[in-house]
Amino acid sequence: MDSIGGELAGYKILPDEEQLITTELKDLVKKDIDVILTTGGTGLTPRDVTPEATLKVIERRIYGMEIAMITEALKHTPHGMLSRAVVGVANETLIINLPGSPKAVKENLKVLLPAIPHAVEKIKNLGGDCAR
Repeated sequence: MDSIGGELAGYKILPDEEQLITTELKDLVKKDIDVILTTGGTGLTPRDVTPEATLKVIERRIYGMEIAMITEALKHTPHGMLSRAVVGVANETLIINLPGSPKAVKENLKVLLPAIPHAVEKIKNLGGDCAR
C-alpha cells in the first residue's frame, strides 16, 4: 500500500468460516479503517465463503472494481472468470476481496490501486475532483 500512501494497520489469518470472517470485518469497520483487504475464499469450493461474509457487512457494492479485477484476471487465465470476489462499502470503509494466489493478488492490486485513494475520498465525503 506504499504506492498509495497507506499503512498496514493489522494482519490476521482466519479459518474459512463465514461467521468468523463476518465478525472480524464488522469489528474492523467499527475501528474506522479506510480499506480492508481480504485474500482467499473467493473461489468455488464449499469452504470459499469470504464473499458471503462480506455481503453480510457491506451496504453498497462497487461493481466496477469487481469487474476490473475479473477483467485483469482474464488477461492471465481463463479461470479468472470463476472469481466471486466482492468489493463494497461498510460505513466509511472500503472492503476488497482479493484472490488467494499471491500472483493473482498482485495482478488485481495493480489495477485497483490507482482508484483506491479516490474511492476512499468519496466514501468519506472528502470531496476531490471526479474528473482526474
